[in-house]
Amino acid sequence: MKCRITVLPGDGIGPEVIAQATRVLRAIGRQYGHDFEFHEHLIGGAAIRAHGTPLPEATISSCLASDAVLLGAVGGPEFDSLPSGSKPESGLLGLRRALGGFANLRPAVCPEYLANCSPLRPEVVAGADIMIVRELLGGAYFGEPRKVAETEGFNTMRYSTAEVERVARVGFEIARTRRKKLTSVDKANVLEVSQLWRKVVTSLSAQYPDVMLEHMYVDACAMKLVTSPASFDVIVTENLFGDILSDEAAVLTGSLGMLASATIGGEVDLYEPVHGSAPDIAGKGIANPLGAIASAAMLLRYTAKLSEPADAVETAIKRVLMAGHRTADIARSEPKVSTERMGELIEAELQAVAPELAAISVQRQQ
Repeated sequence: MKCRITVLPGDGIGPEVIAQATRVLRAIGRQYGHDFEFHEHLIGGAAIRAHGTPLPEATISSCLASDAVLLGAVGGPEFDSLPSGSKPESGLLGLRRALGGFANLRPAVCPEYLANCSPLRPEVVAGADIMIVRELLGGAYFGEPRKVAETEGFNTMRYSTAEVERVARVGFEIARTRRKKLTSVDKANVLEVSQLWRKVVTSLSAQYPDVMLEHMYVDACAMKLVTSPASFDVIVTENLFGDILSDEAAVLTGSLGMLASATIGGEVDLYEPVHGSAPDIAGKGIANPLGAIASAAMLLRYTAKLSEPADAVETAIKRVLMAGHRTADIARSEPKVSTERMGELIEAELQAVAPELAAISVQRQQ
C-alpha cells in the first residue's frame, strides 16, 4: 500500500521527535512492504523565518494532497511580540481549519510499569486508560467576534447543534469499542453554550443505549482526573476544555512527551504529539519522542488502516518501557536515554515484534 505523508517538523524539539517518528514509519514500511512517501515542509516559526508567514501556501498544498500530516510542534519566545494572527500558533490553527478535522483524539494510558513515573501516587494512576475526544474547530479558539484593544479583549465561545453532535458521535462510537462509558464535560451551570452542548449530547445518547453517559462539569472533571483517573473511559468535550484537560492528563504518565494525538473527520488527518516546542531543551537530544512515535502508530491505525503494524509499534513502545528505558522527563534514576537512542530502541524492538504479531495473525485465520 502507498501512503503520502506531509511531514511538518516545526519548531523547538519538533524536528528531533519527528525524526524518530519517521524512523519508525520507515522501519514499518520495510518490514511490512508498505510504501510511505514523505514530503517535508515548513510551519510555525521555521516558516516565519524562511517565508515571513507561519503557514506558507506550499505547506497547505502539500498537506491537502496527502493522506496524512505528521506535525512536530510550533512556537518559540522569539515570536511572542508578533500580532496574534502572525504568531506560529496561528499557522497551526490555520492548518487545522484547512484540513477540516473536528475530532482530536488524545489517549492517556498509565499501565503498572509506568505508575512510578507520575508525580501522583502509583496506586492512584495505575491502570488508567482514557481517551479524550476534543472538539477542535469550534469554541473560543475559532468563534467570532473576537478582539483585543487597549482596555479590553474578548472571545466568543460558540457551537452549533451540528458541531456538537458530530464530535459527540465520535465519542460514542469510540466508547462502544472500549468499556462503553462516555463522560461529556461542560460548564452548563454557567455557560449557555454548555447548556446546548449538554442538550445535544443527551439527545444523541438515545442512539447509543449500550453506552453509559454521564455529564460532568469541567472543574469537577479536572479534580477527578488526578484523584480517580481509572474511573474514566472516554471523555468528550469542547475545544478549550479539551486542550486543558488533555494536558492535565499527561500527569498520569509523568510527561507531556508521552502523549499522542490524532485529528480526524476532515479531508486529511493530522497527527502530532500533544507537547509543545519546548525551546528550553531544543537541540539537547533529551526530548521524549514517544508521543510522536505513538502518533505515528495512530496514523497507521486511523488513516492507513494498518492495524497490525499499529499494534507492532505500540507493542514495541510497551516493551522498551517495560525494559526500563526512560528519557529524562520520566526517568527517576540513571541511566537516561537520548531522543535518538529511544528511537533506535523502538526500531530494534520492531524487528522482534512484527514477526510475532504476524504469526499470531496467521494462527487466528486458521
